[in-house]
Amino acid sequence: MCGVKGIVLDASVLLAADKNDDENGSVSLGPGADYVLRKLRYSKILTGISYGPDLSASKVRLLQEKARVYSYNCFVFQSTTIDNFVSEVSLAWGDHSGSYMHVVSSYMDEEISPFISSDWLFTVLRSSGKVSDVEYSPGTENPGKIFINKLEELPLTICSLNKKAMGKEVKTVGYLMKPSREEDFAKRGAFPLNPTPDGLTFVALNYELPMSWQLKEVDGILHKSTDDIIAVEMSSSSDFENKVTYTEGMEQLQRYIRCHPDCCVIDPFSNIYPVLDRLKIQQTLGGLENLNSKSCSKIRGPHFLKVVDFCEPELEDKLADAKLSLPNIVKPQVACGVADAHSMAIVFKADSYKDLNVPLPAIVQEYVDHSSTMFKFYVVGKKIFFAIKKSTPNADILIKLAEEKALKPLLFDSLKSLPVDKDNQQKSQDEDNKRIDHELVTDAANWLRKALDLTIFGFDVVIQEGTGDHVIVDVNYLPSFKEVPDEVAIPTFWEAIKEKLTGKKSTEAAILL
Repeated sequence: MCGVKGIVLDASVLLAADKNDDENGSVSLGPGADYVLRKLRYSKILTGISYGPDLSASKVRLLQEKARVYSYNCFVFQSTTIDNFVSEVSLAWGDHSGSYMHVVSSYMDEEISPFISSDWLFTVLRSSGKVSDVEYSPGTENPGKIFINKLEELPLTICSLNKKAMGKEVKTVGYLMKPSREEDFAKRGAFPLNPTPDGLTFVALNYELPMSWQLKEVDGILHKSTDDIIAVEMSSSSDFENKVTYTEGMEQLQRYIRCHPDCCVIDPFSNIYPVLDRLKIQQTLGGLENLNSKSCSKIRGPHFLKVVDFCEPELEDKLADAKLSLPNIVKPQVACGVADAHSMAIVFKADSYKDLNVPLPAIVQEYVDHSSTMFKFYVVGKKIFFAIKKSTPNADILIKLAEEKALKPLLFDSLKSLPVDKDNQQKSQDEDNKRIDHELVTDAANWLRKALDLTIFGFDVVIQEGTGDHVIVDVNYLPSFKEVPDEVAIPTFWEAIKEKLTGKKSTEAAILL
């Protein structure tokens, strides 16, 4: 058996059960329908929608519109002519190895029971009930029917079936991240429900379902926990872990993991905390000094100073002691997860600090002249990728721009917009590629991988004009690495996760040019 190759969702499970809808001229989807339609869109499993010939025109229009939006097939289904339905599905999808799944409501259970075949698996959505383990009702030759209590259970049910069909070599990864990030990964093919060549299936964990039930079915957890941060309290002196408040769902996940230490988390939460704290990252980057003996170039973090009060009288002296000359770039100490983590400023005059609108505590960093060029590096398991991006201009250009506004601080959100030099003549990619010391950055990437103990992370490098210093100005966890071609990035992503799940140690990473 080769698992589930195609799924047909019947109108009886997709449409709301309100009998007055047609009379009111409006129809709508039922609970969980939109969720499942979205999750199956990039699952790499053939998907269709079925409805009976007597369904009202308004309901058919809604289902056909959903099929158009998600690029699904539509099929007409009635139990008295089920052979026609099966032929229509086979004609549309071809003869693939594996089984088709037809998801119907409980009131159709008796209708479809006589037509169960070895190629079709019927999944019945109960009208009510609590979520429990998937119930298997095996027939004499095939499983026949599966019962679920909510449509939201369907993706994990599919993963479980595929895993049973293909053996223990298949591993299921449950993932958690905000919808926009999930869609970005999913539409690039990163999260298939069908096994990858590495033997991985992916399923989104759902806070609306019992977490313990879901986690019993997965072999590992991939998370972007920063998407679930509610607040970070920086005024306390406790460990960073105790300063972060998560959503109830993420707290529930962490409680489960604490009670089940054998649960494999691709990158444990404790390893993520240093990346949330710009001060901690700055201190970590100080360890790069040991790498510089091999190379003519130097790799380092920027000079910095933590500030808790912009009005402190000795601030200017402290900046000088920290080797910080104007202009400076000022960032909140909290690096991500909260609304103002990316509210930054470039300061041109020392007396501008007293009225500066950047959240405290803050990290003041040196502003590095770097010819408006940034190198974004991505460490994915044992491989390193990089992309060259346009960046902020040198200090002299910034000062000219700021003079138009009396050298007032330049405030910006680093996620939305950065000040750029429109007149700057960008070097060619080949020229930029020759400027970077690949061996030095590779050593730094491997050093950071060990220091942070992360599987997938990114860091930004700028090359200082004059000195040639390679300065790491930012480090982040689970970046999208969307600048890397999908045909290279996604298999590498799978490989890194599989190595983590199987306990294999990555060798020293190397940059892929």
